[in-house]
Formats: sequence, structure tokens, C-alpha cells
Amino acid sequence: MNRILAVLKKEFIQLRRDRLTVAMVFLIPLVQLLLFGYAIQTEVRHIPTVVFDQSLSPESREMLEAFTASGYFDVTWIAGSYAEVNRMIDSGKAQAGIIFPPQFARDLKRGTPAQVQVIVDASDNMVANQAIAIANAIGLVKSQEIIFEKIHLSGGIPYDVRVRPWYNPDGITAYYMVPALLGIIVTMTMVLMTSIGIVRERERGTLEQLLVTPIRPYELMIGKIVPYILLGYVQITVALLVGSLVFHVPIRGSILDLYLLTLFFITASLGLGILISNIARTQMQAMQMSFFVLLPSIMLSGFLFPRAAMPKVIYYLSCLIPLTYYLDIIRGIVLKGIGFSYLVGQVVTLLVFSVVFLTISSLKFKKKIG
Repeated sequence: MNRILAVLKKEFIQLRRDRLTVAMVFLIPLVQLLLFGYAIQTEVRHIPTVVFDQSLSPESREMLEAFTASGYFDVTWIAGSYAEVNRMIDSGKAQAGIIFPPQFARDLKRGTPAQVQVIVDASDNMVANQAIAIANAIGLVKSQEIIFEKIHLSGGIPYDVRVRPWYNPDGITAYYMVPALLGIIVTMTMVLMTSIGIVRERERGTLEQLLVTPIRPYELMIGKIVPYILLGYVQITVALLVGSLVFHVPIRGSILDLYLLTLFFITASLGLGILISNIARTQMQAMQMSFFVLLPSIMLSGFLFPRAAMPKVIYYLSCLIPLTYYLDIIRGIVLKGIGFSYLVGQVVTLLVFSVVFLTISSLKFKKKIG
């Protein structure tokens, strides 16, 4: 125990002297949370739109008002021809075009389908998907209004589907993204800092000086891990405060559960960092290998894209990423207010990751000593 405390004391002294690293530990998460929290918005609004109204009727103007009132389409240009609509979209000045044919009002009065053509620039997939969905929804709502007027709701409607979104009814992107950013920040810090820090000590020769002392490998490993666990908790606390005070993210679950279950994720991330430090020979190699781990974590864990929509092979590959399970934990506790009983599978998996990573790291460490 005394040997572990001695290593802990050495690590804290080393961290206190390395002010740049400590500053990075506090400032980088703060900057990332503020920057990404404001920048990442999955809800696309104010799509620049060009309109070619050949009907010029009250009916076409009413329909156009429905598009602009949705907040998704901003009419930035009134075109006088199809060619002008094409030119505006080709040049990127507009990402959507709404075209009313000359017979739009006449068809509407006759009761025949009145067509409205909506052209969407699908080179940006996210914008295109939202524009298509909203345009279809507006068309459906306007059609229902006309049907309701005709039948006067006398006999009612055959179906009454009522959608009630839970946990984030207003669809606020920050509520979904900010908790996930905590997982990204902890992964980056734990994996990157641990791997580089240990490799740096090996390059300077201070690690070998420790190895010639009576300290055992597991004692050295515990002494190395504990300070980073404390740093991880400081980061989580700062990030939760920023998320709550700046982005008004509600924390519906138990903070105690969140802190307790976060320990399994921090340990798994640290184990991965130590494993990388055992493989890498230089700090540059450790950095490159850490980024090789971070990129799949960001792309495949469900942070940006839903895992359910991924191909089966990629889906099963994402099961090997610790962040995948932590996102379920933090979103579940913060947004849904669920507790440990709902998250047993994720916790057990993170525990398995921690044991596997730390065991392999310990064995490789012993092998190097030998």
C-alpha cells in the first residue's frame, strides 16, 4: 500500500509541475463542449429556397406561407422561369425550389390533385432528408385541412393516430448531443493522455527507474491509473455543469448512479490507453494509435449516426467500442432518468472491457520487465 501511495504522490507532483497538460485537461473539454454543443445541430432550418409561382393565385400564396411558416424554408429568390430555378440551385444560392404550375388554383377548385413540385439539392443528405420530410408533411397537413372542410368532421375520420414523443418532446439537439459529448471528451482524454504520458516516461527513462525499485507491476499500474480517474471525474463534473447551466440539459436521473457507472467507462478507457502505451514505442506512435481508436468511437458508437441503421457487419463491429455502451448509460440516466437496473448489460460489458484491457496490459508489462 505504501508503494502505491508513493507512486500516487509522484504522479500528482508530476501533474502539478506539468501545468500545460493540466490546463489542457480542463480547457479542452470546456472548449469542445461549448463549440460542439452550439455547432452540432441535426435539425436543419432556414433552408434557402427559390420559388417559381406560375399560378400567382391566393391558393398558391397560402400554400407558400405554409412552407415559410414552418421555419424550414426561407424564400430567398423569386424566379421567373425553370431555368432560373435550376441556375439558383446549381450555383448553391438555393438548396430547395418550390414550383407552382399555372393550373394550381384551378385544379384545387375542381377538387382534382393540385401538384406542387419541390426540388431539393440532395448533395447534402441531411438537408435533403429534412426538406423532403417537411415538404411531405406540409402537403399532408394542407390536404387534411381541405378534407376536413368537405366532410365537416360529421362522421369523424377512420384513423386517429396521436404521436407523443418522450424524453425530448421539443427535439432539442443539445439535449441529445451534450451528454454524448461527455463520453467523447472522456475517451479522448483518458486514452490519449494515458498512452502518451506512459510512453513519455519510458522515453525519458523514469519508468525504468521505477521498475528497478521493489514496486510490483500491478502497484505501479494502480498508481498510474488513480490520478487519471480523478481527472476524469473533474472533467465529467465540469461538463455536466456547463451542459446544465449553458445548454439547460435536464438531468432526470440520479447523479450518484451516473458517477458510479462512469467509473466503469473511465477504467475501460484507461485500460485501452495503457494497452496502447505498451504497444507504442514513441509518443508519435501512441498519438497515432489513439486517434485510430478515437475515430471509430466517434463514427460508429451512435454518437452521430444511429447504430440501428448501420450494416450488420458495422453494427457488430461497434459492439467492440466501450463508448457505445457509455452513450446508452449517460443518455439513459440524463434524459430518461432510468437507473442501474435498466443498464446492467452495459455495465457488465464495460466491466469485461476493463478486465480484458488491464489484464492484457499487465501481462505485456510483465513481459517487458522480463
